[in-house]
Amino acid sequence: MSVVIPYVRELNFEYGAMERVSPMIRRVIARNPSGFTQHGTGTYVIGQGEVAVIDPGPLDMAHVRAIMDGLRGETITHILITHTHMDHSPATAPLKELSNNPRSYGFGPHGVGKKVLVGQSVEAGGDKDFVPDVTVRHGEVIRGKGWTFECVHTPGHTSNHLCFGLREEKALFTGDHVMGWSTTVISPPDGDMKDYMHSLEILLDRDDEIYWPTHGPAIRDPQNFVRAYIAHRHEREAQIMACLKEGVGRIADMVPVMYRDVDAKLWPAAGRSVLAHLLHMVDTGRAACEGEAGADSIYRAA
Repeated sequence: MSVVIPYVRELNFEYGAMERVSPMIRRVIARNPSGFTQHGTGTYVIGQGEVAVIDPGPLDMAHVRAIMDGLRGETITHILITHTHMDHSPATAPLKELSNNPRSYGFGPHGVGKKVLVGQSVEAGGDKDFVPDVTVRHGEVIRGKGWTFECVHTPGHTSNHLCFGLREEKALFTGDHVMGWSTTVISPPDGDMKDYMHSLEILLDRDDEIYWPTHGPAIRDPQNFVRAYIAHRHEREAQIMACLKEGVGRIADMVPVMYRDVDAKLWPAAGRSVLAHLLHMVDTGRAACEGEAGADSIYRAA
């Protein structure tokens, strides 16, 4: 790989401790580290006194109590959900019960961005129980005491993925759309590479000065970081095309070649992203296969 993404991975923190990371932003990290969450889910609190919470996290009561303990004497007025994966939205329900039942905001239930998927079992990691109290769309504004969020619909990782732009600090909460420590897994059918690439381009038209992903440290040079993300995806597609031209048409055979420097435990997830790339390449006429394109298809250059 010749594209170098300027990853930021070092993060000093203490599990369960709410730390101030900017004048308006606090964060507490859940103890759910993994190859997909880095140290764990970072739940953000915005404002003082009457606050918004972004991504309450997994269904982990120790984490929910840490949020409540860090907000003693304060009131949660809004809960904002970037997307409905099990490490982001399930803690919404107990957090609402333990606080003053604040309203939750999100794009909609899991799979709603692709209407044909609503009600289906989209993927194992999807939170199928969460439904926001308030449905928001791209460009809508959410206001609270001393803070203002612009909703940015960024489908790709999931079809209902949102980023939230905090106008007062020119900060964007990017969920899993852009992460400083890793690239993002795009897993069809709800994950969509065409949508993801378009959503990255949307960020280049914004003037955010800092990104706060749900996992990992802040990204302090967001424009260059996003450009590297885009270049990386183009390079992955070039790798896939090289495989196809060499007669390597199965995803299972591509992944060990393309991800030889990645822990083999992560190859199944990498295979999902390769599938997303191939579906995009088939859709744009650069690749083909017999029958309906899927994870087990044999692909060829078109």
